[in-house]
Amino acid sequence: MQFTFKKLLPHFLVLIGFVVVSLAYFNPVLKGQEIYQSDILHYIGMSKQQNDFREATGEETYWTNSAFGGMPTYQLGAKYPHNYIKKLDLAIRFLPRPADYLFLYFIGFYILLLCLKVDYKLSALGALAFGFSTYLIIILGVGHNSKAHAIAYMPLVLSGIILTFRKKYIIGFLVLTIAMALELVANHFQMTYYLLFLVVVLGIAYLVDAYRKKELPHYFKSVGIMVGAVVLAIGLNATNIMATQEYAKESTRGKSTLTINPDGSPKEITSGLDKDKITEYSYGFLESLNLFVPRLMGGGSLEDVGKESASYQYFLKLGATPVQALEQTKRIPTYWGEQPILEAPAYVGAVIIFLFVLGLFLVKGRLKWWLVGGTLLSLLLSYGYHLAFLTDFFINVVPLYDKFRAITSIQVILELCMPVLGVFALVRLFNDVVREEEKLKALKYTAAITGGLAILLLLLKSSFDFAGGNDGFYRQNYGQEFIDAVKEDRMSFFMKDTFRTLILVLLSAGMIFFYLRKKLSQNAVIIGFAIIILFDLVGVDRRYVNNENFTASIKVNKPYQENQLDQYIRKDTTEFRVLDLFNREPARASYFYNSLSGYHAAKLKRFDELYDFHIAKNNMEVLNMLNTKYIIAEDEKGSPFPFTNPDANGNAWFINSLKSVSNSNEEISALDSLNTKQEAIIDASVFDDYLKTLKSTQFVTDSLASIKVQDYEPNRIKYTTSNDSDGFAVFSEIYYQQGWNAYLDGKKVPHVRVNYVLRGMFIPSGTHEVAFKFEPEVISKGSTIAMASSIIFGLLFLGGLFYIFKTKKEESA
Repeated sequence: MQFTFKKLLPHFLVLIGFVVVSLAYFNPVLKGQEIYQSDILHYIGMSKQQNDFREATGEETYWTNSAFGGMPTYQLGAKYPHNYIKKLDLAIRFLPRPADYLFLYFIGFYILLLCLKVDYKLSALGALAFGFSTYLIIILGVGHNSKAHAIAYMPLVLSGIILTFRKKYIIGFLVLTIAMALELVANHFQMTYYLLFLVVVLGIAYLVDAYRKKELPHYFKSVGIMVGAVVLAIGLNATNIMATQEYAKESTRGKSTLTINPDGSPKEITSGLDKDKITEYSYGFLESLNLFVPRLMGGGSLEDVGKESASYQYFLKLGATPVQALEQTKRIPTYWGEQPILEAPAYVGAVIIFLFVLGLFLVKGRLKWWLVGGTLLSLLLSYGYHLAFLTDFFINVVPLYDKFRAITSIQVILELCMPVLGVFALVRLFNDVVREEEKLKALKYTAAITGGLAILLLLLKSSFDFAGGNDGFYRQNYGQEFIDAVKEDRMSFFMKDTFRTLILVLLSAGMIFFYLRKKLSQNAVIIGFAIIILFDLVGVDRRYVNNENFTASIKVNKPYQENQLDQYIRKDTTEFRVLDLFNREPARASYFYNSLSGYHAAKLKRFDELYDFHIAKNNMEVLNMLNTKYIIAEDEKGSPFPFTNPDANGNAWFINSLKSVSNSNEEISALDSLNTKQEAIIDASVFDDYLKTLKSTQFVTDSLASIKVQDYEPNRIKYTTSNDSDGFAVFSEIYYQQGWNAYLDGKKVPHVRVNYVLRGMFIPSGTHEVAFKFEPEVISKGSTIAMASSIIFGLLFLGGLFYIFKTKKEESA
């Protein structure tokens, strides 16, 4: 028992160190402050209605009416029954946010290196290098929490795979099941999808190695065990996965039924996102060197260039005071790369790049090849349209690749692989596997390559024009003299950071050289690298995410404050929608009202298309049918003003005529001239069977016919209707087939989609009660599978631990 404690003590101390480092970097959390994340503010606005409903009723709603006219909450933080793996995830993330994610980065990578049989000291060093990789810190600064969450569990998934391939079948199965379940609970399937690419590369490397060593039976046994683990992990997350899969088909990630664009021109038919949307963010070839030199391309889109800058002198010449000039220099457009916008460079670190290159010479075998293969694949795919033949192949051939945008984020794979190979370079340096002569030779080549690249960039500075894609805009507004000053600052950044990289390379080479000459001990080298890696990465990270990103918790938890305009609109106690054309904060309206705006990467495709075809063109009939009672726009003084729309159709109404069209193109085009109060459009190609049940598509309504809302909640709406004749009602609610059910006097009846996005329903004469309830079967089915999977895994986990304990006991007897 004493031996076990001594064996675990170093790991325990490392974990304590990770906690301390995480809290130290994000130290304002210790004062109760919270990080101000733009994307999380959008999320708070989007999810407020469902959170308020949960708090008031204790019930979960899987539908919200507060954004885009209405949408499922599956990607808005919905809570599912029997999601026990989520409880484990919350237990692991015990630190205040975002220190919890930084801790996850550290611990996951640390476990991966331990599973690769790396000493705990080097494992801790590698974990620090991975966790402080600039991109991983930046996404925490802007609020890409689910992305950070998924990335943090990637190393843990690889740990389970490595253990299984090492013939640790039981522990490998258990670790992979838990890790994969945690990866999926993070709910960022793009990152999980990219992880799959690395797993495939790893699998190929191990397959080749198994073939050479004649161990194919072990290889396929391992693969079978891992498939079982992944299936069980999927089962533990069944509800979320099934709901997401169902929703994806109806979202902007799914296939459109339209073959025309808003201007009437033919539309390219795709099964996912448009190619331009997928490749909008693509790394330029030169820009990829910002992995090595942080501000090679100027850093982020807007940088603080400080007092010692040409921009500062420019503003002084314009007559600004020193204080005013310094304030202006905080947001200078220094970025001159090819992406539309960039928060910060994806800097891996000059020291890590140096060690990675060293690893290319010192490390041999399957480990090297899957790490190098993953690095190259992610780098090449991040080039997007700059490497069109490869990108087109993946979009057209590789399943699901066309479902994701911002392909530059695939560089998370190389950001994982490079530190692993870099650490193994030190492992080979410290052991006797490689001869001293080869180590010295590898050091010379590495120093020549990395140091030579830095020197070459310094020598070639005059060959770059430092011109940015948005310079035309700034030239028009500020003049050529301003652009000249900005270019000078861009060159200054280029020179300073390239020289900085060169110094770090020389320091790295120097430490290894003195180690090989027996002038430094192994521990001294490890401590030395820890110091310069932290200096390197944290120094860059703090440029973009620091204490200034934190604010009082109330400003984060309640980011939108009610103003006089909101108070005026909220006096209206009826049910209506708001179109906010004024605010640059797209989720603000969702925080207070049922709105047509919002912020989400995967809104319903039909609403998105309706917006492009009609709402963006101010089609008032479409706004009327969406019950848009208030439009927040800019008045003559430039202030927000709530324009009241007296012609809004209300929550529901009877029509005179139901007109059928033959396809989606005709349906959405017909809204150009539709009198939505009297007529409705239905797509006969989809609802032909329903149309056959109607005796007529012409209806009689009189002035006494009415539909009134009795109860209106996100997941259920109740109406009373009165009409002397049979009628057809249009409801100003978004149609979503997978979950919304209609009831007439308590009996379930069919309803259809009309006017491209709304619900329609035949109602017989007389007085009736009509109810819509959101009852998605996917939730009940998924929850059942999740519960069964949890029971199975619980039994396997206990059985596995018992077997391991029994085996260890027998071995020690």
